[in-house]
Amino acid sequence: MGIQNWSEDIILVDLPAEPEMGEELQTVTCIVRDRGDCDVVIDFGSVDIVTSSSLSKLLKLRKLLGDCGHRLIFCSVAAATKGIFSVTGLDGIFEVADDKFVALAGLQMVG
Repeated sequence: MGIQNWSEDIILVDLPAEPEMGEELQTVTCIVRDRGDCDVVIDFGSVDIVTSSSLSKLLKLRKLLGDCGHRLIFCSVAAATKGIFSVTGLDGIFEVADDKFVALAGLQMVG
């Protein structure tokens, strides 16, 4: 678990399961707001379900990053969570990669 500076402009987050997820997302949002110039990869490997409160925080983080031209990429997302994204129509809003290596490689190729 935790938040790591993967590189100068990429933050990697190993997201904890609920109920700690909301607190971790709040921390990431504060870091992004303070830092400004970064992309974020969130690893959902330890997450089995996402609450509406955490979905709201994920949307706020995506908007914050998108407003300054940066990307939010999810990886290792469980089938149940992908189902939640699909049912709520968020599968077209959130960018998802198979795993953190694919997500990080995609950011580094663009950046």
